[in-house]
Amino acid sequence: MSDYKFETLQLHVGQENPDPATDSRAVPIYATTSYVFKDSAQAAGRFGLTEGGNIYTRLMNPTSDVFEKRIAALEGGAAALATASGSAAISYAIQNIAVAGDHIVSSTNLYGGTHNLFANTLKEQGLSTTFVDPSEPENFEKAIQPNTKLLYAETLGNPNSDVIDLEAITAIAHKHGIPFIVDSTFATPYLIRPIEHGADIVVHSATKFIGGHGTVMGGVVVDSGKFDWAQNDKFP
Repeated sequence: MSDYKFETLQLHVGQENPDPATDSRAVPIYATTSYVFKDSAQAAGRFGLTEGGNIYTRLMNPTSDVFEKRIAALEGGAAALATASGSAAISYAIQNIAVAGDHIVSSTNLYGGTHNLFANTLKEQGLSTTFVDPSEPENFEKAIQPNTKLLYAETLGNPNSDVIDLEAITAIAHKHGIPFIVDSTFATPYLIRPIEHGADIVVHSATKFIGGHGTVMGGVVVDSGKFDWAQNDKFP
């Protein structure tokens, strides 16, 4: 459905056909934690990732699957992963790339919870962060160290809606063989799609504009599918 306009994508991606079990046009909410396997061989295949299918809702769920496909399409990414909150999405994205002894360069203009994560929680886990003024992209490059694993910023900085130069910061990240992670919660893919400007990973707090009503919490990580992880021996 990549040729469809944004409005169509946000309504139909992930559920192009009615629900196969009920013919429901609206996406059903599958309130289940577990799934039935027809035999032990099927269970082994699914847990061994040699066979597709549902395993456990913490890993996958038909309702979440529609949401993930829809957000990936709206952002122009390869795939997405739904999480319990925006903070969880950020933590997943960071901690799958950087570990104890590594370093991050981040914009100073951040959501307070993210700043606390970088300045305190990750620091206690041995992961250091240098905060820089994002108004001058070269500040990111000046702060890069041999153990820097990624650059991080928000499209519209929380809370002042500071605008950053995505393409300039992306160029710096790729020059050093590291990914650029962007939190686009404030902008949403309706206003800007960071992947089109070079970002490698996009994260959102779906609690905000994506949820729309302030009634649910959620987060999502979108992978562009474009970063070459094999180019740099920093990554396994």
